[in-house]
Amino acid sequence: MISFLAKRIMQAVAVVLATASMVFFAVFIIGDPAQLLYSQNASAAEVEAARRYLGLDLPLYQQYFNFMGGLLHGDLGRSFVYGKPALGVILQRLPATLELAFASVVLAVVVGLPLGLYCGLNPRTIRSRLIMAVSALGVSLPTFWIGIIIMLAFAVNLRLLPTGGRGNTLTVLGVPWSFLTIDGLRHLLLPAASLALWQASLILRLTRAGTEEVLRQDYVRFARAKGIAPGRILWVHVLKNVLAPVVTMVGLSLGGTIAFSIVTESIFSWPGAGKLLIDSIYAFDRPIVVAYLMLAVTIFVLINTFVDLIYAAIDPRVTLGAADSGS
Repeated sequence: MISFLAKRIMQAVAVVLATASMVFFAVFIIGDPAQLLYSQNASAAEVEAARRYLGLDLPLYQQYFNFMGGLLHGDLGRSFVYGKPALGVILQRLPATLELAFASVVLAVVVGLPLGLYCGLNPRTIRSRLIMAVSALGVSLPTFWIGIIIMLAFAVNLRLLPTGGRGNTLTVLGVPWSFLTIDGLRHLLLPAASLALWQASLILRLTRAGTEEVLRQDYVRFARAKGIAPGRILWVHVLKNVLAPVVTMVGLSLGGTIAFSIVTESIFSWPGAGKLLIDSIYAFDRPIVVAYLMLAVTIFVLINTFVDLIYAAIDPRVTLGAADSGS
């Protein structure tokens, strides 16, 4: 366990440093933020003063070393637009993104896992084939299109749910949460469903394939021959073996949803970190963009490590070393 965690920490540091370097130089060549922070009527002296204030007048290598030095101390710079530490601005928006991501993953598991088990246990019924056809559409359709369609259907035409925003929130330990209020839940449902459809379809198809494979195994046939109740076979022998790949998929989906729920947040005006990233790209707010990508990489590494630990707990045959090499 200790060696596994130590190896993961070393990998995480290497990945973050490499990503930081690539992101810094990629963002640097886009343009000069000082020219965008002032109107076109600003004088050259005002623009140059802004460049000096932001440290953009320094040579590229010096800006890079200043950035990496700040990164090692947890300082990712100050936002050009908000005038505050970039990481702090992102962390203020992060709870909304975390809430949306976890809501979509929970919804996807609640829908996809039971339907996948049903289709795996009853593969030849008309209902199973219909469910699999719908899941094929869920995997194929782009998320932004799904978001627009369900907004038009349930918010614009039927007027059952709000079109956007986060609604009323309840603050717990200084953090506002939407799911704790009825109005917040109504605002959360559509964007969460938009993100959950693709994930639920993948979970459904993965669970169905795993169930059919496990049912063909000798130990399941032996359990049936011994007269063990079908419910016990399902929960003890089938579900436990099916869950391992599903957990891996859910972990990766959660990381991707937290880091890149940008389109959905923009469509539904959800005030999360993804929408902040889009606004910062338009404004050339370089510290926000870099800090967001650094945070996304860190989240991916942490979730991947956590998934490996759960994988080993579910399947005792898998050691942490093997899980690490397979991820």
